[in-house]
Amino acid sequence: MKAQPQSILALMSRIRVLRKCVGKPFLRVSERLWPLLSPLAASRLIYLYGTFIQSLVKLREARTQYHGTYFFRNRPELELMRSLLSQKARGSTLRISVLACSNGAEVYSILWTIRSARPDLRVIVHAIDISNEILEIAKRGVYSLGENALVNAPIFERLTEEEMAALFDKEKDQVRIKRWITEGIKWQLGDAGDPNLAERLGPQDIVVANKFLCHMAPPDAERCLRNLAHLVSPGGHLFVSGIDLDVRTKVAVDLGWTPILNLLAEIHNGDPSVRRDWPWKYWGLEPFDMKKKNWEFRYAGVFQLGRTA
Repeated sequence: MKAQPQSILALMSRIRVLRKCVGKPFLRVSERLWPLLSPLAASRLIYLYGTFIQSLVKLREARTQYHGTYFFRNRPELELMRSLLSQKARGSTLRISVLACSNGAEVYSILWTIRSARPDLRVIVHAIDISNEILEIAKRGVYSLGENALVNAPIFERLTEEEMAALFDKEKDQVRIKRWITEGIKWQLGDAGDPNLAERLGPQDIVVANKFLCHMAPPDAERCLRNLAHLVSPGGHLFVSGIDLDVRTKVAVDLGWTPILNLLAEIHNGDPSVRRDWPWKYWGLEPFDMKKKNWEFRYAGVFQLGRTA
């Protein structure tokens, strides 16, 4: 059987001698060339070149968790979440868990989206993070208009002036989330890998596990993702962007998840920061490629669980 080009590149990236003697100089030269080559990333050859670069980066770069994020980080993802609300009966209860909720930007973006579209729903949110310090920031819902060393991200840069006014009340040099958005949130210290998490929280209609699994070693991310699947009620939805795509594909195929095709490409490309970081950061997100095997599973950021694909 003829070896596939991407398989050969992956094998080369794992050879210790090549990494030590060739890897670092190769990356230095490639970094200078990449601004000229990146506009051609749609080309198969340049795409494979970028894939090889990232395979080396993943082997060399230490992984660590980050607290930085943004309000309205992925708009197509929020649009899809809004469209899923049409399945809920008027006046019913919607249960959501947001894992690695960080500074609360994603939680409040989700709640603003849901409550603006369906004010009739009773929304119960479990917002969970492993850091008590960052949970306190999220729970307060008060953000400085200047820099914050702990958050370390320009959290408002994707908001319009109208959206700022809709989300916040201004207080001198800071802003506070409006009270009607903060209702129903249960802020909890916890670990997404805790095998007792599903028992503690109960079945959830929507589980959001975005932008933290990529910071784990792939075996740890896989174990964590399989654990989180137990949280989702039958027919419920799992939002899982910001993860090693090979890990997500493997788990989704193994467990028979149904990839949501609506807005699939838009959600994949919906966070410009991670798309821009490919291939130079381990969390960088590769270009959308329908030639990939199981591309629907690989690029879907949202899955329905408990249904056959």
